[in-house]
Amino acid sequence: MKPNGNKILITGGASGIGLRLAQEFQKIGNQVIIAGRRQSLIDEVIAANPGITGYVLDIDDPQSIADFAAKVTTEHSDLNVLLNNAGIMKFEPQGDDPIDLAIAEATVSTNLLGPIRLIAALLPHLRRQSQSAIVNVSSGLAFVPLAVTPTYNATKAAIHLYTVSLRRLLRDTTVEVLELIPPSVQTGLFPGHAEDPNAMPLEDFIAETMAEFKRQPTPHEIKVKRVGFQRDAEAEGRFEQAFDIINGGH
Repeated sequence: MKPNGNKILITGGASGIGLRLAQEFQKIGNQVIIAGRRQSLIDEVIAANPGITGYVLDIDDPQSIADFAAKVTTEHSDLNVLLNNAGIMKFEPQGDDPIDLAIAEATVSTNLLGPIRLIAALLPHLRRQSQSAIVNVSSGLAFVPLAVTPTYNATKAAIHLYTVSLRRLLRDTTVEVLELIPPSVQTGLFPGHAEDPNAMPLEDFIAETMAEFKRQPTPHEIKVKRVGFQRDAEAEGRFEQAFDIINGGH
């Protein structure tokens, strides 16, 4: 993926990691489009960041995705990068509590089906570009999970494998397929994350991540040094140790 001269669509781009990536990609010479659920947040980002444009997108709704894809490719015929960042992460019941299917189903719809549907809708357009890319955001929890968020972990593991497979399927096209693998980062994604001293400060994560995006050729896996603790745990024979550490020894 070239570091600049792109038109990049970032889902979940009105807050957290998505917003900071949008700002940094714009800063180094890219045009950026953000998409999110709430018009008010999108308006705030646009007002504070001249040049960034935005659209409302309900990533859970197949028809909303289809309508959005038709609109954004018509209004931005030079769109050439999709960064699937939108996601939710919620605690799920523990012990004797019943499984909350509403949480599980919403997590699968947002974190897994949403990116797959959006890729399907935009891929014909991306394949027509001379140089394009799909960037899927997974998580360190795809490799060593947090037990209290089982469905989130599962969706991110699925995104990892989906991305690996899609990369192979598109290897003879103009579309690069990349994976961004964040560790725990200080954002509002999950209760307590923003203040968690064990999570990586957002600005440190963004700085290291953007350095990786600037590397040429861009690595297939964009990963900060800290996430290696999870990403490489199984290969290095320390999965159980890492699992116990992440889950407080329980």
